[in-house]
Amino acid sequence: MNRILPTLALILVALFVLSTTFFTVDQRQYAVVFQFSEAKRVISDPGIHFKIPLLQDVRYFDKRIQTIDENQPARVQTIEKMNVKVDSYIKWQIFDVERYYKAVGLDERKAVDRLRNTVNNMLRDEFGKRTVQDVISGKREEVMAYVRKVADEDAKRIGVRVVDVRVKRVELEDSTLVSVYERMQSERKAVASQLRAEGSADAERIRAEADKQREVIMADAYNQAQQLKGQGDGKAAAIYNAAYGKNPEFYSFYKSLDAYKQSFSKKSDVLVVDPSSDFFKYMKNPRSGSK
Repeated sequence: MNRILPTLALILVALFVLSTTFFTVDQRQYAVVFQFSEAKRVISDPGIHFKIPLLQDVRYFDKRIQTIDENQPARVQTIEKMNVKVDSYIKWQIFDVERYYKAVGLDERKAVDRLRNTVNNMLRDEFGKRTVQDVISGKREEVMAYVRKVADEDAKRIGVRVVDVRVKRVELEDSTLVSVYERMQSERKAVASQLRAEGSADAERIRAEADKQREVIMADAYNQAQQLKGQGDGKAAAIYNAAYGKNPEFYSFYKSLDAYKQSFSKKSDVLVVDPSSDFFKYMKNPRSGSK
């Protein structure tokens, strides 16, 4: 029994030494080995590593992309002196853990506060150069790209990179809403008036063009009708002449019948003609022209 206790004590001491000698690093972490509060090694590769027991200790830093989500929207002012509330978030990541530790130590809040202040100041500067319309929809992407670039340049000084900066929403303050709505309404009315004026001008132009085309079409149609009528009259005259040449007596008889029809078409018509005239020769004797 007296021999077992020292053996157990040695085993326990050996296990303790081994447990304080080896440590594991997760793939989601950086590990920094400190000796008397001084960083000796930075480990970024996952796996099992060793340190000097009792003299050295290990601190871990998150390697993943982290998010700073504002609890309260920042209040900024546009170029029109209108106050808006900007709700944004920041995506950031440690890339140089040694520089990060030298800048902020083990207090992550210092890095978060620095990033938040940089981004909020940039938002105030950039929104202050633009209108409400620009920051709501028009140039938001352009603004956020510039803010991310500047914030990233500042963050690199503390071993951090800014992955992204986004605005979740931009809200107008109640005092600003009324003036914005009134301005939007007046702008829409101006646009509507301009469109109506342009539409009226286009309508007048289209009507004038249509009237002009109608006159041209009517004139062309009349000319074509006159040409066709002349051609028809010419052909009819040629046919009549040919028929007259073949049987002059029948032609004279046919023309007389047509003249009778035209002369006596109405009961109220009065015709004063000498009964012995040639006009009535076919009425007196239809064969008067035959030999």
